[in-house]
Order: sequence, then C-alpha cells, then structure tokens
Amino acid sequence: MDRDGTPSERSPAAADRHPPPLDPELSAALRALGGEAGEPVTPENLAARQERDAAARPRPTIRDLRADGRFEVEELRVPGVPGAPDGREVTLVHARPAAATGPLPLLYYLHGGGMIMGNARSVLPRLLREWALPLRLAVVSVEYRLAPQVQYPGPVEDCWAGLVHVADRAADLGLDADRVVVGGKSAGGGLAAATALVTRDRGGPVPIGQLLMSPMLDDRNDSFSSHQMAGRDTWDRISNATAWQAHLGDRYGACDLPPYAAPARATDLSGLPPAYLDVGSAETLRDEAVAYAQGIWHAGGAAELHVWAGAFHGFDTLAPQAVLSRDARDARTRWLRRILDR
Repeated sequence: MDRDGTPSERSPAAADRHPPPLDPELSAALRALGGEAGEPVTPENLAARQERDAAARPRPTIRDLRADGRFEVEELRVPGVPGAPDGREVTLVHARPAAATGPLPLLYYLHGGGMIMGNARSVLPRLLREWALPLRLAVVSVEYRLAPQVQYPGPVEDCWAGLVHVADRAADLGLDADRVVVGGKSAGGGLAAATALVTRDRGGPVPIGQLLMSPMLDDRNDSFSSHQMAGRDTWDRISNATAWQAHLGDRYGACDLPPYAAPARATDLSGLPPAYLDVGSAETLRDEAVAYAQGIWHAGGAAELHVWAGAFHGFDTLAPQAVLSRDARDARTRWLRRILDR
C-alpha cells in the first residue's frame, strides 16, 4: 500500500474504478468553485495551507457570536489532563440561547479541518442558528490543538479534558450533565468517536449520543472508497494521508496504534452511546464510516447511518442551499431531537 496516497499498480485505484455519480446540484456547485476545492494537501504545502486557512476562515469575536443579545457566549479556559507531558489549558467556547432557562442539554462539538486546520469559533454561528435555537440546547466548541504542531495524544486529550470539566461544572454552567451529545464533522467526527471511546474506557461523563458527520476514523487510508475517489473528492487520499501523518507523527502506520488515535482500529465497539453517522456516497471516507456503523451494530449497539447519494466530502458546507444539503441537516436535527427527548 502506498501510504502517501499515491495509487500503486496493485491498488484498487489502478483498476479504473468508476466513482458514484455526483448529485447534479452538488456537481454544479463544485464546478463553480473551480479547481481550488479539490487541491490536495501535501506535506510540502501543509504550512502554506494552514496559513491560508487561518486567514480565510471566519473567526468571529465573542461580541459577534452574541448576535445582538440573542445568545450568551463566554470563553472558558480549563485545565488539561493532569500529569500529561504536554498538558496545558484547553479553550472552550460556551454558547446558549439568551432566552433559554433551566439546565440545558449540551452539544459538545469538535470542529473539522483534518486535525490540521479550523477553529472553535468559526462553526458556532451555524450551530447556534440551526440547533441551539430550535432545540433549546447549549453548545461548547473545543479549541483543541492542531497537528503537526501538537500530535496524538494531545488533541484527543484536549477534547477529553474539556468534556470532563464541563460535566463537573454542569450546574454552574446551567447545563444538564445527563443530556450531553458529543459531535463533530470530518476530523471533529473522528475526535468525537475517540472521545466516546475514551470516556467509555476511563469512566466519567457518559454522553447520551455521538453525532459523527463524515468522520475521519481510519489512519490506514486503504478502503475501497479511498482508492475509488483518489484525485476526485474534495478530501482525497493524498490529503487524508497528509493529515494522518501530521497527527500521528512517528506512530503513523504503527500496527499497535490505540483506537483513541484512530477509532477504526477499535476491536470492541460495545458500550458506546447511540451514534448517528452520515457520509456521502462519492467521498473518500465513505467506507470507513459505513464499517464503523456496522461495528457498532455487530457489538449490539445503536447506530443510525445515512449515505447521501452523490455527495462529496463537505458538500453541505460548500453547497449549503442544495436540496441534498438541506435534507442532511434536517436528518441530523431530527436525530438530535429524538436523542435529547429520550
């Protein structure tokens, strides 16, 4: 296997595997974005891509997030994992509808960006508009540290430490510690899955659900879909390999990698909170998401899986008004409502 994402003669990609067709509306949106949407991240351009992302990705101020008083927003700095060699404070952004009263359920959210890009604030306006207001829930978005500057286990421990702190302080923060959902998209989805595994194995806060949207779960980068979508998806094998190598460093490719580093490595998926997984049929991460749902089912757990026909990675972000994007957001909202109402 060519772990750098380059197909070899023996790989499934060499057999001219035809990708699933794109949804026509999403295909048009992708063409309108031009070639930049599919430009792979490589070890050589990683630093430049990080700088470009930091400059281009919106990072609203706390005042902006408060939206003229519609939301209460505060930034929290909480202790990292005690005794960790790279322990430090973890920054959390806590936001809730200003008019909501009583202990609120919590969406503990981990942003996307391949574990190499993104920030805790840029995702909040959409989360607050689409979920916090209609579902009357609070959101805590985690500013976990990014690779390669900080590698595994640093980002996972950041997510875990923040969850423990929020659960311990739930009463002070106006949160219902018995109704916490961990969630995220792409890298955030993988970190959410890892956080659910950590809390199961260490004990502590018990989430009632895990919301895993196009999750990055498997560092091995060798699924059928990763080969099938090579050079085609907005996040392809090259970008995926670059991100995993940045995250894992010298552990990249290790046979004994812990499941907290890459949840697809887990051999026991029992005892996990109910999961919602969704992914596009035309994206690199399709097969690992499907396999993770199957693993939960095989272990006797609950998982709801949606494979959106003709969707590429990040489709609902790059084409938010497309019918398929709206359908995906509606399905996630319905699942969240069901989980919170149980």
